[in-house]
Amino acid sequence: MPAARRAFSRQAHILSKRSPIPDSTSPSRTAQAAGRWLTRVLFVLLLLAFAGGEQAALFSGLNARLGDVLLRWHAIDRQPPADIVLIDIDQASLDAPEMLELAGNWPWPRATHGELVEFIGSARPAAIAFDLIFSEPDLFRPGSDAVLSQAILANQALLPLVIAGDGQATPLRDLPEGIGARQGPAADPLAALPLIAPKAIDPAAWQTGLINFLADEDQIGRRYWIDYPHRGWTLPSLPRRIAEQSGWAVPARDAIALHWYGHPFQRYSFHEVFLSALRSNGTPPDLTGKIVIIGAAAPGLHDLRPTPLGATTPGPEILATAVANLRDDDWLRPAPHSWNLALGISGMLLIALAFTRRPNPVAIAGALALVSAIVAGSTWLLLDRNIQWMPFSALLAIWLTLALAATTSYLRERRQRDQAIQMFARFLDPNVVLSLTSEGRLAQAEASTSREITVLFSDIRGFTTISESRSPEEVVRLLNRYFDMQVAAIFEQGGTLDKFIGDAIMAFWNAPLDEPEHAVKAVRAALAMSDSLARFRDSLGESDAHFDIGIGVHTGPAVVGFLGASQRLDYTAIGDTVNLASRIEGETKGVARILVSQATRDACGNVFDFIDHGEVTVKGRHQAVRLFEPRERT
Repeated sequence: MPAARRAFSRQAHILSKRSPIPDSTSPSRTAQAAGRWLTRVLFVLLLLAFAGGEQAALFSGLNARLGDVLLRWHAIDRQPPADIVLIDIDQASLDAPEMLELAGNWPWPRATHGELVEFIGSARPAAIAFDLIFSEPDLFRPGSDAVLSQAILANQALLPLVIAGDGQATPLRDLPEGIGARQGPAADPLAALPLIAPKAIDPAAWQTGLINFLADEDQIGRRYWIDYPHRGWTLPSLPRRIAEQSGWAVPARDAIALHWYGHPFQRYSFHEVFLSALRSNGTPPDLTGKIVIIGAAAPGLHDLRPTPLGATTPGPEILATAVANLRDDDWLRPAPHSWNLALGISGMLLIALAFTRRPNPVAIAGALALVSAIVAGSTWLLLDRNIQWMPFSALLAIWLTLALAATTSYLRERRQRDQAIQMFARFLDPNVVLSLTSEGRLAQAEASTSREITVLFSDIRGFTTISESRSPEEVVRLLNRYFDMQVAAIFEQGGTLDKFIGDAIMAFWNAPLDEPEHAVKAVRAALAMSDSLARFRDSLGESDAHFDIGIGVHTGPAVVGFLGASQRLDYTAIGDTVNLASRIEGETKGVARILVSQATRDACGNVFDFIDHGEVTVKGRHQAVRLFEPRERT
């Protein structure tokens, strides 16, 4: 026997005497028996969790998320129908010099839309529908509203209707006939909803349909309303109204699952069509027999929604997809939950039987083949039959059962080796031994998601005067000092610095890390920024005593994640919550240095004192916003 092997044997013999391998009566064997029982209990719990129904099933959101991946892959080669056309109010239309000269800045006079409707109506389209809300009459140009009303009435254009999240509710029984509300046999006569209706348009021209975004629990839009039910009443969606006007069959469903297209719908820029309408010899695009949807696609108009296609899908694209699916009977038919239930339970039981004693390679190979067949089958059903079977939660349950059984078998077979590792640990560096059993850490990239955040906007007041009295170099140094102090206040409260916008700062809380008290921390940061400003202003001297800031804070849902081009991505937040926070900051002038919304005030509870500054109507919002000034509680 070689000397090294003899030395190793003597050493192992000595160690075995010091730490004998436990027998069947040792605590280690008892722990293993307890582990086997624990494994069985975990299997039963997994089985019960999966069998608990669609909503109670383990990882209930898994099917939707992985189904989105399958839908995106499937949508790559799907072309939208050519006879559904979008007329986009895109950024080029907003920036076009001719439009600025004729219509001014957004929002444009209603007559602009009326002239467009008359022009495209001359091409005899099958239907014209707006994805724009004309909710408030134009008090300064009432004749402009009349032009649009006449054009809508003459061309039977359809208008959108929105159910608001709050506001004064309108009794459904009092709605005009053009809303299309239908009363069921058990309808509640007192049923009411807060509606945003096209009040700028003559009710005689109303033919409205809902365009509310229908989001799942994860805030991703995968479906579209056909009929919105409420206490025995139903309100039709805009796709349904288009179908009724065109004579299509409509399924007896509240909503349909959307079958997405990987390519954009045919579209025309609003300003190109409008300017063509103004020319004496202008001819409309070829719209004969086509469905025309007029909507907003410019990023600044914020009609962007999270869908399986991405976090910023334009609203008109979603509406056009629903219309195309409905007309072509191309919407997805979700498979019943019983399919997943049967697959999951049978697969889990087969895996458990395969690992009753020793792993059965044939049974394991059969289970893996079954998984592959199920994935292929679900893909075929989607591609060929429009049946949306998302078996991922069932497959996960099978895989977890396989992992659980394999882990138990692996741990059983490694018992002797684990004991050897424990023995040799006396003579090895603990870090070396630890590296033998460590699983390591994997970095995870955070996907875009919709979540509740608190947004803070801060802007400088009187900066123009300061910059006029200083050289550019001094202005930059001053701004850097100011930003250092303000950003320190944000970071001290765990905030995420989104961006600098000129001399303004945007920050938010509760992303990427969860922070239950995000509203409280945002208000504390705002108060700290105010205190820092006082010290900063003292350092400037009396000549710059007018240097001040305004801070607006609002809490609400937003899409947070990486946004931008492939060459540059920014971690940012988008949505109405961000816009409202910016608008609140604009309302601080002459009122208070810091103003927060009702949502932020409610989220803070009793942590601060608040001074009520009443309600204001901010630009871009029809509902008034109540504003409060926070103060440290004394």
